[in-house]
Amino acid sequence: MTGALADLLTDTVDGGASVGFLAPLDRAAAVAWWTGRCAAVAAGRLTVWTAYEEPGRVLGTVSLALPADKPNSAHRAELVKLMVHRTARGKGLGRRLLALAEEAAAADGITLLHLDTETGSPAEHLYRTSGWTAVGAIPDYAADPGGVLRPTTIYYKRLPFVRPREGNAVQGRGELRSRGPGGGAPRTGRAGTGR
Repeated sequence: MTGALADLLTDTVDGGASVGFLAPLDRAAAVAWWTGRCAAVAAGRLTVWTAYEEPGRVLGTVSLALPADKPNSAHRAELVKLMVHRTARGKGLGRRLLALAEEAAAADGITLLHLDTETGSPAEHLYRTSGWTAVGAIPDYAADPGGVLRPTTIYYKRLPFVRPREGNAVQGRGELRSRGPGGGAPRTGRAGTGR
């Protein structure tokens, strides 16, 4: 799975999206980065979902990061690394992944999500039209893949309170399960753990 996620990450960076890396991103470095997330997944501090056509080809991913060791912050999470492969864009996959993460967060008792994204990026349209609220922009926040400093916009979204799941744990710990329609359509699955 890390190899397929690494391919998605390198495609995203090559496509110019500012997701924390400079171009060109070496595949081995991308594999190492995803492998480095395994401890957070195992500890329940990170949940990763994937959308795939087949097990070896990931079309999209989204993650939720929970604050570590902050008892006063158990109600919130950060949405991170929403990525869609360039060949799968414009078909609603990013919106479906975003909705999946929001629904899972609410089911786990999360009532507040936040994120940051490059100001003026296509992702901003997705967040604004999905009910996220812009707080403001920070100038020169991060370098884009070409190394140019760009501003970022901070967003948040309040989620309706839903009674947390039994034991406050996401089902399917450590599994990759189908969550979407069959028949060749991209399927989404969890590749990690939740709260």
